[in-house]
Amino acid sequence: MLERTTNKKHTEVTFVLPADHPAGEVSVVGDFNDWRPGTHPLTPRPDGSRAVKVTLPVGQQLGFRYLAHGNHWFDEEDADGHDGRNSILHT
Repeated sequence: MLERTTNKKHTEVTFVLPADHPAGEVSVVGDFNDWRPGTHPLTPRPDGSRAVKVTLPVGQQLGFRYLAHGNHWFDEEDADGHDGRNSILHT
């Protein structure tokens, strides 16, 4: 799930996953962090879900995916689109 807050210059995007699916560590990897695993790890929230907030410039189209333990890559079902390889986010 994606949660967003936008102002004139930035969009804050919170990437959210359930507590236990998939099991183990997960990070969000994409154009905004040069596809570097571990740069934006999801951490537990009080409601049991896991999340990470990323501040991005307004007016961009960015590709991203999640990377879980064991080199398991997966997409965000609630993304703005998919290009055949990645989830797409419009800020």
